[in-house]
Amino acid sequence: MVRKRRLVWSFEEALVHLQSDAALGTEALWALSGATRTQAREFARVWDTLPVERRRRAAQQMVELAEQNIEVDFNILFRHLLDDPDAHVRVNGIEGLWEDEDTALIKPFLALLRQDPDARVRAAAADAVGRFLLLAEYGRVTNTTPDLLGKTLLAIIRDLDEDLTVRCRALEALAYWSDEEVRQVIAAAYDDTTPQMRASAIAAMGHSADRYWCDIVARELQSPDPRMRFEAARATGELENRAAAEALVRLLADPDREVQGAAITALGQVGGKLAKRALQRAATSDDEFLSTLAADALQELEFNEESEFLLFDIPLDKT
Repeated sequence: MVRKRRLVWSFEEALVHLQSDAALGTEALWALSGATRTQAREFARVWDTLPVERRRRAAQQMVELAEQNIEVDFNILFRHLLDDPDAHVRVNGIEGLWEDEDTALIKPFLALLRQDPDARVRAAAADAVGRFLLLAEYGRVTNTTPDLLGKTLLAIIRDLDEDLTVRCRALEALAYWSDEEVRQVIAAAYDDTTPQMRASAIAAMGHSADRYWCDIVARELQSPDPRMRFEAARATGELENRAAAEALVRLLADPDREVQGAAITALGQVGGKLAKRALQRAATSDDEFLSTLAADALQELEFNEESEFLLFDIPLDKT
């Protein structure tokens, strides 16, 4: 006899499923979305009894499900994952909270950045702190200051005993800070002898939105190192450096797929006739990878063009 697949799960049934040996199902995990505080406490009680591999798989799948479906909300559950004994799970907890702007998260993120024993967790926490630094710069969070977050990231960058990846991620996050010292920090990182730090310096140039870096970033589009070309392409898009559009078009034939993808996305950001023609050609390519990304980038470019046109069309108040 063939059992019918259950399509709708209750929260309680999902917790039972979580404790079983059955393969984790999307429908069951979906039922954990939108948990109340009471349900979150029950989730925590069950979660802490699960074997580490089960927790890792569930945490990863929850992050993926939340990324794929805007209706899914595991935020209250992801907070519990920040205290998990396993580093993989803690990283998933941080990543799962990527769009949560609750400033109550700043304190645990700073604690993880400063004190977590695992470098992967500290690196993820640096990204999270950088996101709140950006929000603080835009005035979207009110009970913290950019200085508090910026100085913490700066201390991590300058700690030579810290893991290199953590320092690099802290540098990329620090770039959102508008403090005048940031230029000097990025310049020093670009002069570093470590390829990873130099690549992060290029990424930081893009994050800074400081057009001071346009020429350096444009030169790195021709770097023999694919990682540098990748970061330079992304930074060119973030800086909206239309003068580098021709160099980006050449990268559409780059042997590295990630570089190609970054160049396509950047063309959608820099805009202009050259970028638009290149994206239109790529969108009709037989290469599915290029055509799909180009169609998305072209849509963004055209949306931005329409937005600019509407700005000119708004009548001025002459009163």
